[in-house]
Amino acid sequence: METTVSRLQLIIPAYRMHTQQFNNAIAGISDADALKRIEDRTNHIVWMAGNLVNCRYWLAGILGIADKDPNEALFKDAKALDPAATYPTLASLTAEWHKISPVVFEKLGTVTDAELNEPYPFGMGVGFVEENKLNMVGMCIGREDYLFGQIGLMRRILDYPGMKYDVDESIPY
Repeated sequence: METTVSRLQLIIPAYRMHTQQFNNAIAGISDADALKRIEDRTNHIVWMAGNLVNCRYWLAGILGIADKDPNEALFKDAKALDPAATYPTLASLTAEWHKISPVVFEKLGTVTDAELNEPYPFGMGVGFVEENKLNMVGMCIGREDYLFGQIGLMRRILDYPGMKYDVDESIPY
């Protein structure tokens, strides 16, 4: 079977680092602080973490994995924060993160060039970005970077230590 490990050499390490960063980003955040917004203008950490989880489920769907985000109604397509909605806890989101992440990781190791080259329209209309599955994988990693940056900033605003980059070698995905 043709694999694309060579085409995804940049993606797989970033994917694994993001898996690690999720735990580090939310480490020590209280449930109350996880729902705080700054001047009612920012998203809260739960919204950001939920979007990270949804991004992993979105990537799963792009790669042909049928699993669905149980919180999709709150987060699909980076849906705006709804101050009246009841959001899941960080513990619940962490469980979902570690449920879907190994499934996607396994697929990243076996996906073929032909699959990655398949068209995947995403409607941005950017002439230099081919709308295919490979570029959607890259866009997902970029989205995750953005959300981790937001959480990192919120940690400091809420007077938590900066996010660590510790690695838990027991997490193989």
